[in-house]
Amino acid sequence: MTRGRASDPSPRQLRLLIVLAEELHFGRAAQRLFISQPVLSRQIRALEETLGLTLVERSTRRVELTAAGEDLLPHARAMVEAADELRRAAEAAGRAGALSARLVLGAYVTALPVIRTIVEYAHERHPGLEVELRDVGFVDQTQALLEGWADAVLCFGPVPPGIQAMELAAEPRIVCLPAGHPLAARDRVTLADLAGLPVIGLAESLPRAWRDYWAADPRPDGSAVRYTDHGATTIESIVAAVGLGQGISFTAGAAGELFPRPGIRYLEVADLSPAGALLTWAASRRDEPGLVALRGVVREVCATPAVARLGARWWDTPARPSAGP
Repeated sequence: MTRGRASDPSPRQLRLLIVLAEELHFGRAAQRLFISQPVLSRQIRALEETLGLTLVERSTRRVELTAAGEDLLPHARAMVEAADELRRAAEAAGRAGALSARLVLGAYVTALPVIRTIVEYAHERHPGLEVELRDVGFVDQTQALLEGWADAVLCFGPVPPGIQAMELAAEPRIVCLPAGHPLAARDRVTLADLAGLPVIGLAESLPRAWRDYWAADPRPDGSAVRYTDHGATTIESIVAAVGLGQGISFTAGAAGELFPRPGIRYLEVADLSPAGALLTWAASRRDEPGLVALRGVVREVCATPAVARLGARWWDTPARPSAGP
């Protein structure tokens, strides 16, 4: 090809060249790019004319990059990556400039590393978004959302009507037993093993579906659960009652590490399905910009391999994701 004066190629043309270099086949490359083969061929020729170089050797049997094409390919990738980074930065700047909101994020344990990471990352992503943390117990998590004194809550399901949720991780449900109980010497138990043992009663203000779920009531054989008359409202009060030998309680796997206490033992329950660790919000407020932004931040912070593994320490996120989008 006759060398002409080189001008600036477009990022789109460079993207086409990169895909063609990966496939070395016009048909497959065009299919990946969702364009026709003639359009791809014309665009590659236009790029060659712009640069004044032959980049691709074509034949009826094969496609190969020329030496010039091979030399320019790393630079093409760098230019495409730079264009992508520019676009992402522009989008982030637009989001930051458009968003100004203050949200209250509730949780059982606001000191968890993952929650601190969410707050820091939200500020990086959206400088106009202020996130305040507030301790919210399991008794008032629904009320906090429906009455508006928390905008979002990190908790465990299930959630009642009027509340929407995004699952962050799956946590095993475990049982908390008095350390002196004969079953406490085991590594795991079944619901049949726990039959007849009283479950620490929770506050009546909790939704019935939530109380039933966390007591495994009814049991697989259809039998009803026997409750104590505690009306517990905090994890601490539940653990204390169990330690005194007054009953048992079911909780999420994280409690075994977050609430260790003398006189109790946490055991795996082989036939209990896992519970979802959730970010929740009032359905009526779903599309508010601050909540949309918060969901995006939480999704990115928790999108790690650890979160996908059952029982992993999803709450112990050690570091923030990259500050780039």
